[in-house]
Amino acid sequence: MNTHDIIQQTETFSANNYHPLPIVLARGEGIWVWDVDGKKYMDCLSAYSALNQGHRHPAIIKTLIDQAGKVTLTSRAFHNDQMGPMLKRLCEVSNMEMALPMNTGAEAVETAIKTARKWGYKVKKVAEDKAEIIICRDNFHGRTVTIVSCSTEHQYRDGFGPFTPGFKVVDFGDAAQLEKAITPNTVAFLVEPIQGEAGILMPSDGYLTHARELCTKNNVLLIVDEIQTGLGRTGKMFAYEHEKNAKPDMIVIGKALGGGVYPVSAVVSSKAVLGVFNPGDHGSTFGGNPLGAAVARTALDVIVNEKLVENSRELGTYLLNELKKIPSPHVQEIRGRGLFIGVEIKKSSGRARPFCEKLMNEGMLAKETHDQVIRLAPPLIIKKDEIDWIVSKMNKVLS
Repeated sequence: MNTHDIIQQTETFSANNYHPLPIVLARGEGIWVWDVDGKKYMDCLSAYSALNQGHRHPAIIKTLIDQAGKVTLTSRAFHNDQMGPMLKRLCEVSNMEMALPMNTGAEAVETAIKTARKWGYKVKKVAEDKAEIIICRDNFHGRTVTIVSCSTEHQYRDGFGPFTPGFKVVDFGDAAQLEKAITPNTVAFLVEPIQGEAGILMPSDGYLTHARELCTKNNVLLIVDEIQTGLGRTGKMFAYEHEKNAKPDMIVIGKALGGGVYPVSAVVSSKAVLGVFNPGDHGSTFGGNPLGAAVARTALDVIVNEKLVENSRELGTYLLNELKKIPSPHVQEIRGRGLFIGVEIKKSSGRARPFCEKLMNEGMLAKETHDQVIRLAPPLIIKKDEIDWIVSKMNKVLS
């Protein structure tokens, strides 16, 4: 089957919940992918940061195959020999005491919400069913009913009510609003260090530090959603580390934790917070399964041992500076951190998608977000000459 036939088949049998670029990928290796016709492209999206280690990283694939030859699933009815070592490694990397493994990012966010509420009732002693969680306008934490209940994007909510109560909205980056929103019933503030889906929106310097101070002062949990920004994407292991004294009470992790081959997510926190759970309170049949746990431990080792955080910091700074040199009449702003960059297109120049389609024709895959922004997030294994290649393609399309 050719590209046209495969797309037609997919659109015939698939619910219409995505609008992908008109390309059919058949193979991937490192930062490169090939379509069904054999044309080569650089992947500058990394499956929304799930491929920080690149496509089919040899060490991760070896772990996947080796573990698949032993045992893949035990459920949490029994212990397995892979979950404990993975959680220990994750706690070391995140500088936390305890972790709770799940599968998808949305599951991890749901876990964080449940944790915060139970902590609020059992530890903070908030009155039953009165717990409040503060979230930011234009956030993206997933697509479950509870998570879209705290979204401010109309499309994400349209047709999915009634919604889960207990959320209060403040503007992203506005610490004064956060302070005013906190009440005795506030149990947590859930925030992305950089709003990815909203268009790579950056908070003002010191915002997370201020949020940390307010949460500490008011006995509120600071929960940082690092599903897209974590594990090296922004040039730090976690994006909150760009600020001093901003360590959260809980980190939500997903995407790259599975090394691009298996869905793995987790929340990491202190024993005082995650210690609120008792057997039966929360769980997942596949959460912490030996196949996913083995893959995740290797995925973490690759990030650390191959110095992908440092590579992201160095080459991300270089890429951002080089992109800003492009003389383009179409660009409103270029912003980001590490290898997490948004190129905002002026509304007078149309939407970002046509630019992404032109980049695709040049052999470079990027994707629009919120109509006006080209999101650039190549695998963290990328090299300087490949960054120069990105800049040359962006220059051709934007100029």
